[in-house]
Amino acid sequence: MILIVDDTPENLISLKKVLEKHGFEVDTASSGEEALKKVLRNAYVLIILDVQMPGMDGFEVAEAIAGYSKAKETAIIFLSAVNTELNFITKGYSSGGLDYITKPVDMNILLLKVKTFYRIYEQSRKLIEIQKTLLEEIETRKRAERKKDEFISIASHKLKTPLTSVKGYVQLLERSIDKGDIPTVKRHLQKAQVQLEKLNDLIADLLDISKIESGKLKFNKKYFNINLLLDNIVEIIQQSNPDFKIIKRGKVTEEVFADEMRIEQVIINFLTNAIKYSPGTSEVQINVSLENDEVTVAVRDFGIGIAPEQQENVFDKFYRVEETAIHFQGLGIGLYISSEIIRRHQGVVGVNSVFGEGSEFYFRIPLISSANED
Repeated sequence: MILIVDDTPENLISLKKVLEKHGFEVDTASSGEEALKKVLRNAYVLIILDVQMPGMDGFEVAEAIAGYSKAKETAIIFLSAVNTELNFITKGYSSGGLDYITKPVDMNILLLKVKTFYRIYEQSRKLIEIQKTLLEEIETRKRAERKKDEFISIASHKLKTPLTSVKGYVQLLERSIDKGDIPTVKRHLQKAQVQLEKLNDLIADLLDISKIESGKLKFNKKYFNINLLLDNIVEIIQQSNPDFKIIKRGKVTEEVFADEMRIEQVIINFLTNAIKYSPGTSEVQINVSLENDEVTVAVRDFGIGIAPEQQENVFDKFYRVEETAIHFQGLGIGLYISSEIIRRHQGVVGVNSVFGEGSEFYFRIPLISSANED
């Protein structure tokens, strides 16, 4: 928008008509005081400012405008019929004006200057937007690098821990074997096996991340009974977590065309997380339903929950909720891998949570997902 400031009504009207005829949005003020009030309320690209006005002259108005943070970048063109000497022109520029035109005004020249200022304004605005986008991109990359560094540190620690444990159990096995203590040997072997399984799970997750990043995560899709799959998963998780009651609700008798092993991976991730992040509770619910040829599986816990501002990030790579990171160590990749698996089944994944009351993680996939999806 352009603001024309002139104490002569006919000047305002004529100039306003010319500019509006050429597609410019125009506002007017008949005094310096009125102009300042409008500048405070509105944003202007350009101000065409008469120098010789009663009360505040154009130079004083320009100097006052320069003091407003939101208007200091506004272009000002001075118009003057009296003060045409070099010292007045110099004062105009020093007061913040970008141009100084003497009356009578050549409308063609004025229009050319106005169009030039508008073009410069548009270019500046685009440059600012590009700069803002670049700064956001830089900050995003910095955050990603910090998350990556944190992940590498945690992953190194998580990989080292079971390796150290296995090494210790092997040393104990050697001593027990020398003593012929078979029961102790069996106990050490069982504990070593647990640590090896942990190590295997970690390596599998890291390999999945690598495959996702390289676009090589493959799927072996076939028809299977998801209800039977859920029953088997519940039985396995229940056995390893006897203190938790896992309640399954709903039933889908139709077969699903998907990668059974990958869908099992997602459900196990949701269930183990539900138990992990629910200290002091003893129940987890898993619900399955079919609607509009889409299967929905939701895992509900009554644990610590997730704050609203963090829920949109929980499926991001390497993301770990800060409040839980200290108490619940993890790599921050399980939910990311799960979301990628569901996405590549043309499905959706999400979470509903109330901080301090629990969370429900769910996914929804079509009964038949594309066979050629990798």
